[in-house]
Amino acid sequence: MKNTLYGMMAGLLLVLAACTTDPHTDPNTQGPGTQPATAGELLVKFDPYVSEILERATAKTRNGEAATRSGILTVDEVLELAGGYEIERVFPVNARTEAKTRNAGLHLWYVIRFDGDRTEKEVAEQLAQLGEVQKVSLNHTIKRAYDAKKKAKPLDLETLRAMALKTRAADFPYNDPQLPAQWHLINHGDLFQKDGVSKSIAGADVQCEEAWDLSTGDPSIIVAILDEGVCLTHPDLKDNLWVNEDEIENSNEDNDGNGYAGDRHGYNFVTGSGRITWDDAYDTGHGSHVAGVIAARNNNGEGISSIAGGTAEKPGVKIMSCQIFSGNTEPNALATVRAIKYAADNGAVILQCSWGYTSGLANGYEWQPAFTTEEQWAENRPLEQEALDYFVHNAGSPNGPIDGGLAIFAGGNETAPMAGFPGAAEMCIAVSATAADYTPAVYTNYGPGTTIAAPGGDQDYYYEYGEGADRGKTGSVLSALPYTVSESGYGYMEGTSMACPHVSGVAALGLSYAFQLRKHFTAEEFKQLLYETVTPIDQYMTGRKLYCRYTTDLGTVHPSQMLLSDYHKQMGAGQVNATKLLNAIRGKGTQVKFPNLYVPLDGNVTVTPGNYFINGEQLTYTVTIDDTTVATATAEGNKLVVKGTKAGATTAKIATSNGETQTFRITVRKGANGNGWL
Repeated sequence: MKNTLYGMMAGLLLVLAACTTDPHTDPNTQGPGTQPATAGELLVKFDPYVSEILERATAKTRNGEAATRSGILTVDEVLELAGGYEIERVFPVNARTEAKTRNAGLHLWYVIRFDGDRTEKEVAEQLAQLGEVQKVSLNHTIKRAYDAKKKAKPLDLETLRAMALKTRAADFPYNDPQLPAQWHLINHGDLFQKDGVSKSIAGADVQCEEAWDLSTGDPSIIVAILDEGVCLTHPDLKDNLWVNEDEIENSNEDNDGNGYAGDRHGYNFVTGSGRITWDDAYDTGHGSHVAGVIAARNNNGEGISSIAGGTAEKPGVKIMSCQIFSGNTEPNALATVRAIKYAADNGAVILQCSWGYTSGLANGYEWQPAFTTEEQWAENRPLEQEALDYFVHNAGSPNGPIDGGLAIFAGGNETAPMAGFPGAAEMCIAVSATAADYTPAVYTNYGPGTTIAAPGGDQDYYYEYGEGADRGKTGSVLSALPYTVSESGYGYMEGTSMACPHVSGVAALGLSYAFQLRKHFTAEEFKQLLYETVTPIDQYMTGRKLYCRYTTDLGTVHPSQMLLSDYHKQMGAGQVNATKLLNAIRGKGTQVKFPNLYVPLDGNVTVTPGNYFINGEQLTYTVTIDDTTVATATAEGNKLVVKGTKAGATTAKIATSNGETQTFRITVRKGANGNGWL
């Protein structure tokens, strides 16, 4: 269980809690929940009894035009005093998922934009007094879990060419030239040794090597990266991009009806378009770096390896770019919650989140501490909490490898004895960062809320390796970068935001293996399996760790030390371990079943039967429907198309060429204009 209620600093916390019970505190004051907010915008959750009025008044927003009235007299009176305003649903209508949206109450959230002289706080306070309004929140700015002013340290072309000339095929399973430098994937314990002292331990990695004998990833598993845009043209990433087959790239039309136009490989929630970007002058390359850790293509003789990127013969997991950061544009809650729900509704089962809020126990001299309890976070960020809850409970499938989704967050880089939110919330996974010898990275958050550790790099600890601009960088995580950031297309980064994708990658690899075995888990079951299969690291939390603070940032030497006993049993369950996870999956979970089908009248549903039988790709199938007046089924390649011909229900049976049979049910219903079923 995550512990988010703390007894320390009790008097101070009481004061902080008192300051945050009102979600409309002045964004210019200090204290948790008071981060800056987008001017002239509010996020409002209405009461269900006015939902039909709102939908009629805002119907044209579905055609790209904003409504200028809510249709609710009391609300319109308040907003007219605020000046001209627009109102639209936070989450656009997606016919395929609208029923789930309504069940979660997310259809009741609207964004209101106004341009008068009234402050957001004043308007929010007036709206909060209305009986038609459940919750009001400012459109707060969110915080990256990395320094947006600090770009990656590029891998220069000369070093890249030198790496390409090295042949260590006997030592490494793939021919990617930079794999020997990726200690975080395969650590032989030979990279950081000097004067008889070793700062690396063989095996202090995520244990990919043996895991790859079982699985190298599978395209059925989609990881949504909520970050800067992923470089879609990068040679190590382009083959593992998620593709929305029913959408046209950069189209201005919503061709697939999911509420977003042109979302071929994801969506840019900053600009509100399908065009993913990674070339802003102020971009850091972080989105591509994260993507490379998870799903760069392996064994292609180029660049890096990754945890679950697969090979040309066995393609790996897919990356969905949900862009919430772009250059120095202030990221906000509206873009973020839309990205979270979009990921769930479009097939992602893992959220990779290198963002969050400063730890509530961070040093107040250097940071502005945020939330200290889950209650504070949920009260001040209610829509964020509801969107994550939607992902955790609505991603995946009851007939796939996972029912629900995994929200994986960087734990934070403030050296604070508590993880930051949202990662510290019970439903999320919060990742701490380690160096190449299992010791905590000097910057990592730890303690309550932290659930698992992973390699994140530690430049200040490895400062004596390299000279000048290269000092310490090889102790960081090596991955892909846009060519606008690095001429070679690769470089180094560090942080819990780098530890985070290692957990996302291992989880994706585990789910890939579960898919291969046709095993099924709930999200909670799989999360607990991640924790149960870690490498124990508490035995390394003794003595003192010496490092040079600020060396890589300021170029000066400030000898420092950390007491490792402070981190004992505080780094989460242990370090994520791919091999142990995949081995455990074999004996856990339940067998996947062919799903019951819900088919619209005079419409059809397409299913891939091979997804529900072991080695199903090599089998052929026969379907028998008891009542063919209700539905019919035809085979189209490896797909089964079921058409609804009459409202009603019938049983059916699917048989494989190896003699296995399963019974399922087909229900044909009339749709209600994309708002569920009649």
